[in-house]
Amino acid sequence: MTKIYPANLKYFFKFAGYDKATFRKAASQNLSPFSGSSDTWVKTTLAKQLAKAFSKNTIYLDLENPDDAFLLQNPAAFFRENRTTCIIIDEVQRMPSLFPVLRSMIDEYRKPGRFIITGSASPELLLKSAETLAGRIFYHELTPFTIEEINEKYNQQKLLLRGGFPQPFLAKTTEAASFWQQSFLTTYVERDLPALGLSVSSILLHRLVQMLAHQHGQVINYSYLANALGVSSPTVSKAVDYLENAFLVRRLAPYFVNIKKRLVKSPKIYIRDTGILLNLLKIKTMTELLGHPQCGMVWEGFVTEKILAAVADKYDACFYRTQDGAEADLVLLKAGTPFIFIESKLSNHPTITSGTYNAIEDLGTKKNFIVTPGPHKGTVLHGDKLRLISLHDLLKLI
Repeated sequence: MTKIYPANLKYFFKFAGYDKATFRKAASQNLSPFSGSSDTWVKTTLAKQLAKAFSKNTIYLDLENPDDAFLLQNPAAFFRENRTTCIIIDEVQRMPSLFPVLRSMIDEYRKPGRFIITGSASPELLLKSAETLAGRIFYHELTPFTIEEINEKYNQQKLLLRGGFPQPFLAKTTEAASFWQQSFLTTYVERDLPALGLSVSSILLHRLVQMLAHQHGQVINYSYLANALGVSSPTVSKAVDYLENAFLVRRLAPYFVNIKKRLVKSPKIYIRDTGILLNLLKIKTMTELLGHPQCGMVWEGFVTEKILAAVADKYDACFYRTQDGAEADLVLLKAGTPFIFIESKLSNHPTITSGTYNAIEDLGTKKNFIVTPGPHKGTVLHGDKLRLISLHDLLKLI
């Protein structure tokens, strides 16, 4: 089994960003945990560690292993034979026909912790699991490392440059990290996404991902991408759907209500992991990043991703932009109402424009922050309405 950093299970859950109690709670309510991530190693390692944490026998099945897949030629019989055992099914997207069988098996013998399921999520797979396992499954996304998880031993700059996947983050050299990231992208584009049902050529997908890296942090323009790739806008939109469900990109929706403003109503696109993004942009060092025209967008995406990884269960998220220049990189909503305003600036002494103040007035947010690399001592701007803050300190407040 791949070595875990750190090895102690309690700290593995903290370091990998997942609460063991969440999985146990779901199991106690006869729900089957479904773990989704773009990193196969993290999903598999977490599943195996969960198996050790439970006080019952387990069977681990990797559906990419022909021997394990063969055992499920008659899945109902296999599940009945092992009904008192916790069965871990890894890479379930390889066998979507299992979902109806799982439903009947769960209903036939409603006992906690019978199944742990991991896999990459295509739109069709999510729909199938939602239709057949409604009330019997809960979903838990595995994000890359967060600020809290690495802060005691490593620094924020390394997380920004390497990204949060365990292998490149912990690699001994930048070259080793880059090699892993490039291999990861190649495997995902040429094998994993087609296996999820995306019928687009790998050459076109490589070009699309590269173009999305250069649109990182910008409002996505499907027509522009389609024209550049020589395909239709629906084809590009479908491919981005798959990339999003595979946790490679994030589309951040705009905030708009019936106010007298001309608002941007298309989503922004981000490559979720900055290590993958910088690999696509051929950036390896902080000096190279600071000299790149997209450096501000890279920092914005990093801040957005780390905040959403920490508070996704507490707030809805969007961005705000008007045709007149008022803008917020990230707005956190409570019950549909703007509550926290966030702008990201890759400078500890940022220039604050009128567009920032206008956005705060438009949104009426109670808490307003400019997130910089920091640290700061609570510098307050615009009366008492706007505060400069580091990402680490902001995560403690929200």
